[in-house]
Amino acid sequence: MKLSEITSEPKLIEILLDDEATVQEYGESLSFYTWDRQPIETFFKISQTNSNDQGEMINVIKTLILDEDGKEIMSGKTMLPIPVLMKSITKVTELLGKSQTPQ
Repeated sequence: MKLSEITSEPKLIEILLDDEATVQEYGESLSFYTWDRQPIETFFKISQTNSNDQGEMINVIKTLILDEDGKEIMSGKTMLPIPVLMKSITKVTELLGKSQTPQ
């Protein structure tokens, strides 16, 4: 099979934060979106970010936490609560290493 046969344009996929603590605090699961495929530049930014520079890592990751229209959720002065942010980052970074789109 040729690599060109498995290429496609990125699609927004929904990610759920449905752990017990989140559902208990907010009364329901929380959702956000990310692209099912990421540009190579994103991987390079993540790999080149020093693990001690958590602020820069969050700046890269927050570009992957999107609304249903593909726009960044955290922009300007809007931020997520820290526990939700950390769970979102975990979900996105888990997805980056997977070869299949979650269902």
